[in-house]
Amino acid sequence: MREAKIETHGNYAAIAPVMVPDLDEVRKFAAKLHARKKVWKGEAFGWQAEYNPERSERPLASKMHFTPADFCIGESGIWFFSLMWENGGNAKPVEFIVDRSILTKAAQRR
Repeated sequence: MREAKIETHGNYAAIAPVMVPDLDEVRKFAAKLHARKKVWKGEAFGWQAEYNPERSERPLASKMHFTPADFCIGESGIWFFSLMWENGGNAKPVEFIVDRSILTKAAQRR
């Protein structure tokens, strides 16, 4: 269990306990979804998540020749992790994580 500092309004911030899953487990879960190549949306590891397979259509206003497969989990502003197969479905996905609201152990003791 970790804690997150969640900015609300004004100068107020709430500290709340959150479950941050092991990223290796999340990667394994996303890889299974990617192998199936079917749209999926639901809950995983206590967070909302979704997977979208690669599509042949070009993304709007993009130089890419296809829309890459992607997986995302979490909540923007609290904890968020995503994978995008932007180099093709057989290549290693590019990872993106936003965890700046998750407090370090030292910050939690203050």
